[in-house]
Amino acid sequence: MKRTAALLLALATAPAAAGCSAALGAPESVTGADTLVIGVKPDQPGLGLRTGEGRFEGFDVDVALYVAEHLGVAEEDVEFKAVTSAQREDVLESGDVDLVFATYSITEERKSVVGFGGPYYVAHQDILVRADEEDVEGVRDLEGRTLCQGEGSNSADRVIEEKGIDARLHEEPAYGDCIAPLLDGEVDAVTTDDLILAGYLAQEPEGLRLVNAPFTDEQYGVGIALEDVAGCEEVNRALTLMYQDGTAEELLDRWFGETGLDLVTSVPQFVGCG
Repeated sequence: MKRTAALLLALATAPAAAGCSAALGAPESVTGADTLVIGVKPDQPGLGLRTGEGRFEGFDVDVALYVAEHLGVAEEDVEFKAVTSAQREDVLESGDVDLVFATYSITEERKSVVGFGGPYYVAHQDILVRADEEDVEGVRDLEGRTLCQGEGSNSADRVIEEKGIDARLHEEPAYGDCIAPLLDGEVDAVTTDDLILAGYLAQEPEGLRLVNAPFTDEQYGVGIALEDVAGCEEVNRALTLMYQDGTAEELLDRWFGETGLDLVTSVPQFVGCG
């Protein structure tokens, strides 16, 4: 179900006939979808990862399928599309995707452009360093160091601008591209959400260390078109049920149960739709 600008323009400019329902000019909603295109990350182990067979797997993917089923869309009618951090607003605004489940932290700036259901999980920003790096035990120890972040993310910016720490910024197209420079010593640390970092740590347990000194709350929201308030509210109903029926706990344990992270299995406080 891809929204098209032509259809929306036609609906918005068509003259209203007497007695017609106001719903005639209402924006298209995911609540009436027969199919869904969902944006996910392709390079974040445990969250959104494209396998060699071209499938996508991870916590974000499973949550997306749960929500899609609640909306009445079967798994075979869901198409997953790889998105980077920098693309998330663009693909929602253009209608290339209907929903985004891509470690998409809810911020006031982003809420001015797109809508958010959820959050479906609250992660915490942390720090990943090389295993032999013993001098980084918290965010203040990043002073004078080079931090890597994926393009379109704001994690390193939070350290530099919000925390006032004099660190250097190195950007790569995606967080997965930060791991090789970190291991090679080109950068000193990668700082982003603990769930993301835990996935990379699981792939390089001998070469990397998670500092385990969280310093922010990151509300993972479901990106949705700004005008689709009804769809956002239905997404929130699905997420509430996901926690109430035990599915959220099951999925968190499946993907992160062996990471040592303190996983929260209660329903997050939603930000509200519209």
